[in-house]
Amino acid sequence: MASVFTRIIDGDLPGTFVWRDPDCVVFMSINPTHAGHCLVVPVVEVDHWTDLDERIRARCFEVAGYVASACRRAFATDRVGLIIAGFEVPHTHLHVIPADTMDDLDFHRAAASVDGAALEEQAAAIRDALRAAGFEDVLP
Repeated sequence: MASVFTRIIDGDLPGTFVWRDPDCVVFMSINPTHAGHCLVVPVVEVDHWTDLDERIRARCFEVAGYVASACRRAFATDRVGLIIAGFEVPHTHLHVIPADTMDDLDFHRAAASVDGAALEEQAAAIRDALRAAGFEDVLP
């Protein structure tokens, strides 16, 4: 059975997308620890990040860097955390989290739910910052 992330990527479940290319997508977390918390997810469904094809793994990290830089601009923060935990969904995903303190990276403090309009507003801010940096894989 397809993971929840595969179902989001395939359009079977809703997602608030920021980026899509042939290798990976970026969409907003529905349980954010901080505004702007998003996930970089390879299109291919692989449970553990060390099992990803080396090229796909490198691409995910590359895109995570682009998104982190955009988050710094969009959310006026000096830090952006990158976490790979992998316990929630058996599909590799990199958490990109704007952070003002270490508490912003604490999954125990994650929101149980988030307003869809707020997610879209945050995604738009990230997309705008990516476009301003010249990236073309940003979604409209």
